[in-house]
Amino acid sequence: ACAAVASLTVAARMSARPRSSASSRKVVMRAFENELGVQPPLGFWDPLGLSDDGVDAFRRRRSVEFKHGRISMLATMGYITPEITGKWPGYLSPSMGLKFADIPNGLKALSAMPSLGLTQILVFFGFIEYSGGFDDYRTGTPGDYGWKVLTSGDPEEKRRKLNAD
Repeated sequence: ACAAVASLTVAARMSARPRSSASSRKVVMRAFENELGVQPPLGFWDPLGLSDDGVDAFRRRRSVEFKHGRISMLATMGYITPEITGKWPGYLSPSMGLKFADIPNGLKALSAMPSLGLTQILVFFGFIEYSGGFDDYRTGTPGDYGWKVLTSGDPEEKRRKLNAD
């Protein structure tokens, strides 16, 4: 009985929606049919409607996703590398007598690091965020810096590689 009431409620809501938003949604969906990542069997799939605000906002979010995804990958490597290869020899802060080996891995490093060192890291993060890629979604392909080693100069081959799972 509850399932029947729920399905009737959903059906009523669907029929009560204005037609103009449904037709504009179709236009938005057609605008994304040729984007990278649109693949069979789903095609363009946006159940939450995050792309309803247009192509420019979609491309901006995609460029931000690339940028932050790469930062996350570097952070993961920064966490794993000292565990595998060991830490640098010498002192992180000679004036404090603090060696690189004394700094723990992961988030515990934040409490062991000198405050000036943490400030330098935060300033560097701010510089990276401010200096790179604000308009790359408007002026070209986000994340494409012309390095063709992993992709390709041929557009079809490049698209195939970038769409690979």
